[in-house]
Amino acid sequence: MSDIETISKHDSKSIELEIDGMNGFHGPYRLYKRRFLGLFGMVVLNIVGGLSWPWFGPIANEMVSDFGITLDQVSWLGTIEACLYLPTALSIPYLYNRFGLRRCCDFGAAALVISAWIRYAGTVKSLSTNSSYALLMLGQCFAAIAQPIYQVLGPKYSENWFNLQGRTTATMIVAIANPVGSAIGQLLSPLVGGTRQSILVLGIISTAVIPFIFLVHSQPPMPPTYAASTPSASFSHLARDVIFGGQSHGAKMSRRQRFDFMVIAWIFGILVAATNTFSILTSQIMQPVGYSDDISGLMGACLLLTGLVAAIITAPLFDRVFTKHLAVSAKVLLPILGGGWLSLIWAVKPHNTGGLFAIMTILGVTSVTMLPVGLELASDLTRNAEGSSAILWFMGNLFNIVFVLVEDALRAPANADPPLNMRRGLIFNGVFVLASVLLIWLVKGEQVRKTLDEEKVAEGGGGGVVRGA
Repeated sequence: MSDIETISKHDSKSIELEIDGMNGFHGPYRLYKRRFLGLFGMVVLNIVGGLSWPWFGPIANEMVSDFGITLDQVSWLGTIEACLYLPTALSIPYLYNRFGLRRCCDFGAAALVISAWIRYAGTVKSLSTNSSYALLMLGQCFAAIAQPIYQVLGPKYSENWFNLQGRTTATMIVAIANPVGSAIGQLLSPLVGGTRQSILVLGIISTAVIPFIFLVHSQPPMPPTYAASTPSASFSHLARDVIFGGQSHGAKMSRRQRFDFMVIAWIFGILVAATNTFSILTSQIMQPVGYSDDISGLMGACLLLTGLVAAIITAPLFDRVFTKHLAVSAKVLLPILGGGWLSLIWAVKPHNTGGLFAIMTILGVTSVTMLPVGLELASDLTRNAEGSSAILWFMGNLFNIVFVLVEDALRAPANADPPLNMRRGLIFNGVFVLASVLLIWLVKGEQVRKTLDEEKVAEGGGGGVVRGA
């Protein structure tokens, strides 16, 4: 009988946990099958959390007609989520330390339901235009609370429940769920009837997803890795650690690790902003040079779908083959990604459909693949999954607001050739992205958390883990 089988037959009370204060326990480590149910719950909740942000974009003209509001007001229904995302994301590490992962997910689910039915209350025809819009906006504010919860806590869930052979894959699955939800929202909102019926459908979906919260649990009875057994430092401690490094009391990060994390946060934010901004402005970029809404939509879908396929293929490789080479992988792929964004300056022209789809494929494969790599590398450097994730997603949404405003301001005038073209915006986007991603060559990318996990597994008796229910 193998050592693992022998351990699995022991009563849980007979397993010595070797607790050492705040240093976690040293084994044996255990994997539970229920981790997949929780992962499925996180994915579904994250998908639904991503629906509301782009929901009103495809039905903007109908919203203007039915509610008597302006196009700018419709745009703000999405923009307000991006704005409120920023303070909400930074508060999530505190809420996690105070209430735990499951309670945070409960807060997110409650916010989804409240947002859905406040929005629907705004569809009552007897309300004035201002009252309807106020309720729609208030509903979007609650949605802005729900969305970042599942995005920020994805890496923490994977740390709590998965070992080194599955952690990056789990992070990837949760991370891509939100953009999948945004894509579904763009496709679904104009297909389910008029504007009021569309808002009702969004409310029904947001309510129907609530039972999935019961699949998510904060942490298993026994952790899968040493990192999962070690409480994270507070977010304020992480902030001091990043800003002051070894000068702060009890700092975990060296000066080198602090520099690497700041570079990764900058690059992550720029890449998320570039991708989201392009998704928002796709039609405005493509239409002036002769591409229809359908072709523009297909280009956005090509970027997302090719990225999903690439991430599904590469995430297990990062878990099992390139497990200690996340930084090296980024140094190879990010310059290619930057070159792809820069090439759009010349590629966005009439009669270049094939070339544009090829570039969308390159952008999708490289950008979505780098999403879990950035989140995991930041977690490895800081040894604080929820705190580093909050900072990275904060940067992404902050730069997204900046990019949208800047590129919209750079739009050519109506008397340009072609009218209202976005060439200057593409120049800004391409140059900024390429200059930023080249900073990755300055990163050493020491995977401190992963190395520590491997050492503790060896110290604790063995290279395997116990499999449990």
